[in-house]
Amino acid sequence: MRNTNPDITDADLADRIVALLAERRPDVSICPSDVARSLSDDEATWRGLMPRIRDVAARLADDGVIRVTQGQTTIDLNQPVRGPIRLRRAGRFGSTT
Repeated sequence: MRNTNPDITDADLADRIVALLAERRPDVSICPSDVARSLSDDEATWRGLMPRIRDVAARLADDGVIRVTQGQTTIDLNQPVRGPIRLRRAGRFGSTT
């Protein structure tokens, strides 16, 4: 079930990704599910947020704010991706656009 909850905007998701990364050491990554679970304890709700979180992460990566990785390899979420991913700080992390 895809979460289309208008109370959680894409801007909210982007802010949460950046905030969670800012709470960690610069070399530590987060899982997209960390973002979702920080927004809801309800499994159906946080699982429903996962596609939107990937979409927002792709935009942040395109803007150079974060990197999306599988293992140590940077990947492009605009291409089909299978398997677990991690979100990491990138060169423009913390900059305002």
